[in-house]
Parts: sequence; C-alpha cells; structure tokens
Amino acid sequence: MMTRRTLNRALAASAAAALLPGAAEAQDPPRARNVVLVHGLFADGSCWSEVIPHLQAAGLTVTSVQNPLTTFEEAVAAAQRVLARQEGPTVLVGHSFSGMIVTEAGIDPKVSALVYVAARAPDANEDYAALARTYPTPPAAAGIEFDGDEGRLSEAAFLRDFAGDLPAEKARVLFASQQPFRKALLTGRTTHAAWRSKPSFYAVSTEDRTIDPDLERFMAKRMNARTVELKASHLSLISRAPDIADLILEAAGQPRRRR
Repeated sequence: MMTRRTLNRALAASAAAALLPGAAEAQDPPRARNVVLVHGLFADGSCWSEVIPHLQAAGLTVTSVQNPLTTFEEAVAAAQRVLARQEGPTVLVGHSFSGMIVTEAGIDPKVSALVYVAARAPDANEDYAALARTYPTPPAAAGIEFDGDEGRLSEAAFLRDFAGDLPAEKARVLFASQQPFRKALLTGRTTHAAWRSKPSFYAVSTEDRTIDPDLERFMAKRMNARTVELKASHLSLISRAPDIADLILEAAGQPRRRR
C-alpha cells in the first residue's frame, strides 16, 4: 500500500518529469575565466578555503561571497554585486541554502554554468519547504536553535549532522565561525530558475544529514545536471574538496587537476 509520503514523492517526481524538456543540458559549457562561490547557512565565506587553491592553480579568478544571511533579497543582491565585478564568463557555485541564490542570480548573462554542492535547487516560485517535506526530515533540522530572530546550529548537531566526516577539531573551528541567519531568510522564494537555461552541475552528498540525499538526487535529475555522488557529509566542499574542485573545473570548461 502506498503511503502518503511515497505518494507525494511520486507526484513530485511526475511533475518534475513533465518539466524536464525545459531544463538545460550540462554538456560542453563555455570556457570560464572566473568562479564565484556562495556559502549557505551555518557557515561563512571561509568554508570554501579548501576548494579555492585548486581553482586558483588552474588560473581562475575566484571570489567567495560573504552571504549576509538576512533576507533572501539581500543575499541575492550580495551575490549580484560580486558578479557585476567579474570580467568574462563566470561559473556560479552554491552550497546548501545558497543553491537558491545560484538559481535566482544565475540568470546574469555573465554566468556560463551553475554548480550546486549538496544544495537547494528550487524551480521558479516553488515552495522549497513543501518540496522538502515530501522527503524524510534530515537530522540536522532538530539541532537548529533560535535566539530571538537569529538561528544557529547547536554544537552537537553541527559536529554530528553538518560536518560528520570532518575531524572533530576542524569541525569545532568551523562551528565557532558559523554565522547566524535571520528567520526572514527562510521565507524567500526564487522568481527565476537559472538552471532551465544554463548548464548545471550537481554534487550529491550520499551521507548528508542536513539535506536528504534523495532530495538532492531528485533536484539534480530534474535540472538535467551533470551529477557526481560523493560519500561525504553536508560539508563535501571541505571533506571532498578536490572532487568539488574538479566538478567546478568541468563546469568552467577547464581540464581537471592532475592527480
């Protein structure tokens, strides 16, 4: 007998299948000169520090956006200001929540390809929270604590459910630097879906406890993304940095790093 959750997921998959013809293919993206990286919740711009050296070694100009984590509109505007400073084709990369920013800001003509790292990838005007509820609730959700209008992830949840495959010492350093987010940030919706017109790439974290891995797979398939699956926590951009760098280099039309 089909459960309600299974039925919801089947309906979501069916609806997505109907939309697939409009999604872009991730084949042969234009050669890019720049990469713009955007972080999500429970982090700051330094979370890309393991990936950046690999991209710079390939000759790319790299900028990590400091996402204000206040409102969705302000977060998108921060990314757009960085994109405005780029000269030439640019790959826009988002981790976790910032996949929404990539989806919205990625319509910029300078953006040549999109990369999602264990990230949200909603359609235009889609209620992401409703989509996520059709999948099992990830364990990290129970660890979000609010102090008035500001939300953070508890240390226990951060170490176990966000950065579970990192050494505890490193995870604690990242926990200490996490930035709070405002409740208003979570109410925003995308008005565009850049993945419908731009080559898209997706890194699924198979051990993710912050976004359900099957939800990641669903979003990647819906956008016809070139997809890699990594045995990693939500922080694959740190625990599997060389693999994430390789995916970004592919999106930039650049050869992969020499192993």
